[in-house]
Amino acid sequence: MALNKPKYTLFKNTRYALNGLLEVSQNEKSFRLQILLFVAGMISAWLLPISFVQSSILSVALFIPLMAEMINSAVERTVDLVTFDHHELAKRAKDAGAALVFLSLTMLALIWGLVLYSAFCL
Repeated sequence: MALNKPKYTLFKNTRYALNGLLEVSQNEKSFRLQILLFVAGMISAWLLPISFVQSSILSVALFIPLMAEMINSAVERTVDLVTFDHHELAKRAKDAGAALVFLSLTMLALIWGLVLYSAFCL
């Protein structure tokens, strides 16, 4: 029995990843908002009068919500592939994805708060 799995190479994997980024950015308004947050955060992180290490921590933390939004989008698409009807388990799966995004934004705020507090208040 042959699996429905294409042969992967570095170039194909990169193309698949870029296609995924493009698809989500075209079809998910929340992802586009996260991209704006990312860009504004990156600019801020490197313009603030803080150390290189602190700017790096702030920059890396900005990727957390983007990754969570990608996972949430994958969960939503998988659920929609299975059913468009209202189903309690489908709702729970989508709610769990939304909770992941919320927690990632909370973690981002906490990291930024702690780094900025240590930079300016200690």
